[in-house]
Amino acid sequence: MSIPAPSTRKGPVGVGVIGAGNISKQYLDNLTAFPDLKVHVVTDLFQEAAEARAKEYGIPEWGGPEKALQHPDVEIIVNLTIPAAHVEVATAAVNAGKHVWTEKPFSLDRESGLGLLKLADAAGIRLGTAPDTFLGAGLQTALRLIQHGDIGTPLTAMTTFQTPGPESWHPNPAFLFQYGAGPLFDMGPYYLTTLVQAFGSIRKVAAVGSKAKDIRMIGSGPKAGEEFTVEVPTHVSAMAQFESGASSHSVFSFESPRVRMGFVEITGTEATISLPDPNMFDGDIRLWRAGDEDWTTIPAAGPANGRGMGVLDMARSLRAGVPHRATGELAYHVLDSMVSIAESMESGTFVDVASNAPASPALPENWAPETLTLGTDA
Repeated sequence: MSIPAPSTRKGPVGVGVIGAGNISKQYLDNLTAFPDLKVHVVTDLFQEAAEARAKEYGIPEWGGPEKALQHPDVEIIVNLTIPAAHVEVATAAVNAGKHVWTEKPFSLDRESGLGLLKLADAAGIRLGTAPDTFLGAGLQTALRLIQHGDIGTPLTAMTTFQTPGPESWHPNPAFLFQYGAGPLFDMGPYYLTTLVQAFGSIRKVAAVGSKAKDIRMIGSGPKAGEEFTVEVPTHVSAMAQFESGASSHSVFSFESPRVRMGFVEITGTEATISLPDPNMFDGDIRLWRAGDEDWTTIPAAGPANGRGMGVLDMARSLRAGVPHRATGELAYHVLDSMVSIAESMESGTFVDVASNAPASPALPENWAPETLTLGTDA
């Protein structure tokens, strides 16, 4: 990806949000608190939802998605729509000349994802994509330890995400069991992005999957008791081999009565490191070296504000004309790897992963989201 020239605008970067659902609250808690960002408008197909969210955060404008796309002060569209709409909305934003931050997954298939990358590159538009959890203090501290050689050469990894499934608590969970979701596409981006940051690009994968139930029931909220169809595997066991020759084994499951979340353990030639939950921005790191009787706990160092840190990094990078960290290329590589895992489940064979992920520079420990660095509009 070519890096666009520094923005000629001054002051905080203008933001427009498309999608006023559950996740928008987590984003707006931060986007409205970071002084280098200014949220001008919240939009949604359901305009009453956009109005309610905008008023909750004191944002002056709301309406349908076109209001964000056409807003003259919006430089970055924060795309918080459902997965099936991610590429459509991002494409509309690129065509409107807006940079785009999209919730994961980047896309649902290689063709549309690669098409979006090419469109944005030709237009000089930046793409950023969740997860930005790897920018939080917890994972950044762990990755610095790995890069500094504290575990020697990284060799292998194990990750585990197991729950009974989100239908017990999510008020509208059916989309999480449709094509483009399930435990692999919903939670896989957190774990695979972390592994790619530690090991480099994934070269090939193999996997098996299963589906325990064809029908599930919503357990809470106004739709409690409603049934919905499960379209995708709800338990996935995947192996990956990286460009370095290192390998990993991961479990993604909506079928476990016992909850096991956030387990990421990486073993090197000298030590084993236990990382914080990759769906979180903070958390202690544990290190076990050969000969130790117990783990050594290492506190996380750096900012851990939460969702929206990637938007802020992209905004500051936009003004400076330097690469941002949670890039579309990284997200596409993770998407390519997940599609390859799905293909392996169907074929019963290893599947090569053709794409590569760019290296993401470490975030400085003194990176301060709450500090105004871009000056004022004046």
